Amino acid sequence: MHRRLSGKVVIATHNQGKLREMRELLGPFGVDATSAGELGLPVPAETGHMFSENAAIKAHAAAQATGLPALSDDSGICVLALDGAPGLFSADWAVEKDFAPAMQKVERELQKRGATQPDQRRAYFVSALVIAWPDGHEELFEGRVHGAVVWPPRGETGFGYDPMFVPDGSSRTFGEMTAEEKHGIDWLAAPDNALSHRARAFVALARACLEKPE
Repeated sequence: MHRRLSGKVVIATHNQGKLREMRELLGPFGVDATSAGELGLPVPAETGHMFSENAAIKAHAAAQATGLPALSDDSGICVLALDGAPGLFSADWAVEKDFAPAMQKVERELQKRGATQPDQRRAYFVSALVIAWPDGHEELFEGRVHGAVVWPPRGETGFGYDPMFVPDGSSRTFGEMTAEEKHGIDWLAAPDNALSHRARAFVALARACLEKPE
């Protein structure tokens, strides 16, 4: 039986781009969201070997520190020609939270392997969302979106690796899409059209743990 989420929640992140997206997704449900960064909580060591494990570490740390339910996302991009890298280390490839060097590193590594054709540059984003309560209960939801990486990066919206990722079925990168286009969710008409990895995980979470918006 899934536990319902209502009232106030802590989004266990210090990443402003991720916080913005999570607030956009939670908006229709009337949830009052603050963040670990806004509360000055320390960043826990992400020692897990899976996205879901790191999401759980962050969510439980925030729930214990605040006494509130905490929602955490752990996500990254996995490039097949790079054996799944950067994967869990997607954020670590950035330099002081600047993802331009991280995208350059992806391209540099692909060039080293001769991966220049679109079918050699397949990749997917994965998102693991965990809600943790102060009593230790947790709920896990995951989402993926497949596509390919392009060079040079395109677009000024989104964050992270968005400007170099083109999802299947589109000719534009996530960095060229509005937030509404990237999420792709119409809660009343077509929630199954969620596009991004985070939106797909969030649809599963919302169906299980949130009250449907009117």
